[in-house]
Amino acid sequence: MKPLRKTSVPKTSVPKAAAAEAAAAEPSVPGPSPRKTSVPGSAVRKPVLAGSAPRVAGGLGNPVRKAFGSPLASVFVIAMTVLWTIPTLGLLVTSLRPKQDVTSSGWWSALIHPDFGFDNYHSVLFEGGSGASTGLVPFLVNSLAISVPATVFPLVLAAMAAYALAWVRFRGSDAVFFTVFALQVVPLQMALIPLLRLFSSGAHLGSLTLIPAVDLKGSYAPVWLAHTMFAMPLAVFLLHNFIAQLPRDLMEAAVVDGASHFKIFRSIVLPLSAPALASFAIFQFLWVWNDLLVALTFAGGTPEVAPMTVRLAQLSGSLGGRWELLTAGAFLSIIVPLIVFFSLQRYFVRGLLAGSVKG
Repeated sequence: MKPLRKTSVPKTSVPKAAAAEAAAAEPSVPGPSPRKTSVPGSAVRKPVLAGSAPRVAGGLGNPVRKAFGSPLASVFVIAMTVLWTIPTLGLLVTSLRPKQDVTSSGWWSALIHPDFGFDNYHSVLFEGGSGASTGLVPFLVNSLAISVPATVFPLVLAAMAAYALAWVRFRGSDAVFFTVFALQVVPLQMALIPLLRLFSSGAHLGSLTLIPAVDLKGSYAPVWLAHTMFAMPLAVFLLHNFIAQLPRDLMEAAVVDGASHFKIFRSIVLPLSAPALASFAIFQFLWVWNDLLVALTFAGGTPEVAPMTVRLAQLSGSLGGRWELLTAGAFLSIIVPLIVFFSLQRYFVRGLLAGSVKG
């Protein structure tokens, strides 16, 4: 790829006296000066008329900024934050109260007569409760073993696919991108049973075996594959929109220097795409961590591979009378997502707003 060559315009020598007389004779017209034209191929940029950019910014940005920066908006945000935090506070207080207090009074009464302890957490983690022989610890390990790979696999594959569709031009690339985008409309519930039958019995066309059956029962692999397949369309779409807006000059300079596609992807695209990657990682991790339907379909309810959501559904008992254990288990289930979110939250807003504003 050859860089563009700068073309120069030959200068014409004009006597200074003649130029001064022409300037004095030319009448002055009020208003902004006309734009300077540049010769194609030259490095001269067209200056923008003075006052155009501030007028656009002042007409659109200032009212919105004033509205969100007003005291009324601050009071509204604080009120919404308090209302959003009250249920979580009630969950924490209930998980620390003994069983007799939970069944006899509301959680707010504990703020007047506090009686807190960690017996509920000990029962949930190590004793099981509700007739279970094991505690929540094995299921917590299973959730981590499912969520981390099910987040990393689609993230890596989608990043490579997004780079290829954005910067590697090949025949049919647009058709592939629109096909991936259209797959987002396929409901998750419609694909569960066909995908499970594909894993268990394979695909056959008469006597011809197209895809052999894979015995993945009792392992994490079917859950990983299912979450990766369901996450790929959205991941490719989001990352493609971010990667496609990276500076073209940077890519062309890397190609001129002899960098391969893998070198460009590893050294340029991945560091610059960290906000978008972190944003999708947060969403995917929260989705997999809180998932119950896919886990029940592909992993079953066995303690060897079942995640924590399966055990939480059994904590309240058959009659729903173990609320102290259920609240303790529920609060344990939100600790890990909170840690993930707050560790990556500095990239979160940048990743969501990437590509929304040009310039």
